[in-house]
Amino acid sequence: MPLRPVPSRGILASCVWWNRCGSGELGDWQTLSYQQGYHPVMDKTIVAFGEVLWDLLPSCTVLGGAPFNFTYRVNSLGDRGLMVSRLGRDNLGQQAFDHIVLLGLDTRLLQWDDESPTGTVQVSFDAKNNPEYVIVPNVAYDRISFTDDLAEAAEAADCLCFGTLAQRASTSRATLVEVLERASTALKFLDINLRKDCFDDRSVDFSLGQADILKLNEDEAHAIGRMLEIRHGSIDDFCKTIVDEYGLRFCLVTLGDKGAFGLSCDGQRTYTPGYKVAVADSLGSGDAFSAGFVHKILHGASLGQAVAFGNVLGAVVATQTGATVSMASEDLDRFVHQKRERSIHPAFWADVREDL
Repeated sequence: MPLRPVPSRGILASCVWWNRCGSGELGDWQTLSYQQGYHPVMDKTIVAFGEVLWDLLPSCTVLGGAPFNFTYRVNSLGDRGLMVSRLGRDNLGQQAFDHIVLLGLDTRLLQWDDESPTGTVQVSFDAKNNPEYVIVPNVAYDRISFTDDLAEAAEAADCLCFGTLAQRASTSRATLVEVLERASTALKFLDINLRKDCFDDRSVDFSLGQADILKLNEDEAHAIGRMLEIRHGSIDDFCKTIVDEYGLRFCLVTLGDKGAFGLSCDGQRTYTPGYKVAVADSLGSGDAFSAGFVHKILHGASLGQAVAFGNVLGAVVATQTGATVSMASEDLDRFVHQKRERSIHPAFWADVREDL
């Protein structure tokens, strides 16, 4: 299958969109700037720990992995994204490294492995274009080691993003524990990313205990509810319970094409409806949401503003094939200024119906 390097383009734009924020009250139109591409001054340092791998799609092969996709997007938004991962010293590893350089990402925290191959995952899509994964075990990113450079980066980080997949193997799991200890002042963002046979009760409980922000999708919320015996009648109830039990600052639930919900530790809640778009594939949409949310929160935006911005980025990425396709300013401007039909989750219809 062909490999598709995609160059990034520098852009600066101002976007406007409608959102709901606070405790469910109708928010004003928000004008918030975003930046994408190369910037000589990067304000926040965001470290992402985990997998860099090749997504073997039905039509092509693209470089991916949730932490890598996230790093690309936060870097494109003007922050300093640092990817912590490990590549096999093989053809796929060299191609991955070259692709990362082409995208303009910092490679100082990428490691090489002489024994294990570069990670791969077989990706297919169901009838609704949701991705399904078969993830190859015993690969290079299972063997991430703790280094002086990694310790220094963790100590200086404004935010640390991590998930459960890189914890499936003992070496990377032990390294993550050390990184979390060193990143004592960083905002901890947990994109839980439950993948079959790649997590257990212990890794989920440990991760939640370390996190300030939990991001997950609706299916994962129900799965964790069952796993941790969290009785909940709604997404709202689940978020309230898990925020209280683990001392989280925010809980975020992405709802596919029906938008996203967020709840804070002080009881603020926000729901923003989805956008009805022509979906190319949903690969990377959730990672784009995460990047947009973290970028806005680190720069002082409200919960409602951050969720709305992440929702827009995720929707635009869903119209593209692959998770690291560049996004020009005119693409996002055109998207947010066009009158688009919204898609409302049934659980939140009462929140928005009076304003439609």
